[in-house]
Amino acid sequence: MQKLLSLIVLCFVAFSFNPLAAQKTKKAGEYYQLTIYRFTSPEQEKMLDGHLKNYFIPALHKSGIKTVGVFKAIANDTAALKSLYVLVPVKSLNAISEISQRFLADKNLNNSDYINAAYNSPAYSRMETIILKSFHLASKMNTPILKSSRADRVYELRSYESPSEKMFRNKLHMFNEGGETAIFKKLNFNAVFYGEVIAGSRMPNLMYMTSFENMEDRKAHWKSFSSDPDWKKLSSRQAYKNNVSKIDITFLRPADYSDF
Repeated sequence: MQKLLSLIVLCFVAFSFNPLAAQKTKKAGEYYQLTIYRFTSPEQEKMLDGHLKNYFIPALHKSGIKTVGVFKAIANDTAALKSLYVLVPVKSLNAISEISQRFLADKNLNNSDYINAAYNSPAYSRMETIILKSFHLASKMNTPILKSSRADRVYELRSYESPSEKMFRNKLHMFNEGGETAIFKKLNFNAVFYGEVIAGSRMPNLMYMTSFENMEDRKAHWKSFSSDPDWKKLSSRQAYKNNVSKIDITFLRPADYSDF
């Protein structure tokens, strides 16, 4: 009996300190498919809106993906080439290909003007798909709680490019273990997601999205960020110097049919 108890204790200790077992208990992350449509005309925008609102998003909801973000660039008001962003969270990379396969087999989708657009009157000028993996210390997408009207809300999408893969890993460490995401959380930036780009045209890079009641609220938050003692301490660390070579910032507003 004593030998049996000793064996049980040894097995328990071995499991407790098994890195593979510990990995299984670690909070699972997720992936994001960010699709960017470029278009130039009201007719194209109408086709995109109709497809997303009446076919694409309902199909995703039916498949179990309950929160889909659709955003339009605020710069669309004056830009000739306009942009529409679709953010879809998934549990695995396989789920992304499953979405495409499911839609190809969906008979209702064949009724969409988007699908049936003529070759000389397409629904968009170009489209780009970016695949991201969530940060391990910010592993889930969050639906922001905002009180302002959708027309006033500002979603800020940022892309940070690094000069090399090594420096990119350094910037990821700065966000995670370094505490940059923790500072954003402390200052109530209402972050939607943080993601490492694993397939895209600007690699190596990471992307993240924060949200605000309006543009004035956004300016106030960034002012508090730049003066925050924790940020000043983190950004002054020599170990994190020169890990970003380019920053792109896009201001977005949610479509009226977006889930948030």
